[in-house]
Amino acid sequence: MQKEILIVGLNHRSAPIEVRENVAFEASYLREALARLRAYPAIQEGVILSTCNRVEVVAAAADAPSASAEIKKFLDEQGARRNAGQLDDHVYTHHGADAVRHVFRVAASLDSMVVGEPQILGQLKDYYSAAQEAGTVGAILHRLFHRAFSVAKRVRTETGIASRAVSVSSVAVDLARRIFDRFDDKTVMLIGAGKMGGLMARHLQSNGARSLMVTNRTFDKAVELATLLHGTAVPFEDRWRHLAEADIVLASTGCPQVILTREDAVRMHRERHGRPVFLIDIAVPRDIDPAVRDIPGIFLYDIDDLEQVVAHNLG
Repeated sequence: MQKEILIVGLNHRSAPIEVRENVAFEASYLREALARLRAYPAIQEGVILSTCNRVEVVAAAADAPSASAEIKKFLDEQGARRNAGQLDDHVYTHHGADAVRHVFRVAASLDSMVVGEPQILGQLKDYYSAAQEAGTVGAILHRLFHRAFSVAKRVRTETGIASRAVSVSSVAVDLARRIFDRFDDKTVMLIGAGKMGGLMARHLQSNGARSLMVTNRTFDKAVELATLLHGTAVPFEDRWRHLAEADIVLASTGCPQVILTREDAVRMHRERHGRPVFLIDIAVPRDIDPAVRDIPGIFLYDIDDLEQVVAHNLG
């Protein structure tokens, strides 16, 4: 029987961050998750995509309706680990040609929060490689993803899609300007050593940010990024000692739970003697407790807040 390509998932348009973060797959558990996915009888090939904007399963199956039901069950089980609640209102499904078109649009960043942003293609390649290593990719998805990579390259080469992109990094700077009139006397702390956080930090530096601290659970990665950005690496266990020094905090880790609680923020604010601090949390699941928003003088934005500003700027 011929296999059909299908996609079941949710993204920044269909679900708010409080839903997406409860279904997200941490990189450290991806191999185990792929093994669980492949154990469903109707799913013959599968790739999991889990970014700040989407959680999707791309699959190939001979019995698409059964596979679709199994993927929904798989996502429900993932959400149940963090009490995500009912996902039916947020999940979409694509079959056949529509599924292929969707993967092409994702790879070409046409379905991104920031149309034209380059990060999604690299993320797609990473998730495809992880599925390959886990043995869940066969001939169908191999061909699909490699064709998607080629399509994305053509779109970026032959169109102007990336030439006027409104980046998340530039939006972060725009938001920071609402709070600070200058950056040359400001200190930035980057929690996490991922690509997006690094881009934001670099963008703030290019706009005059004075100094940068980088902390990460793997200290070697913090040292590597801090060296690249001419900043200072801080051991992850010492981050709280330095947090009060930061005027701008960028959080982008792969931690499955909150790493900066309301109590942490209150202590930080007290040690700063009431000076304002700007927090950007681009992690999914979120790194910073949303209750931090209630503290006067602390300005917290998450990835969905940035999306609203991006949409306004594009308009």
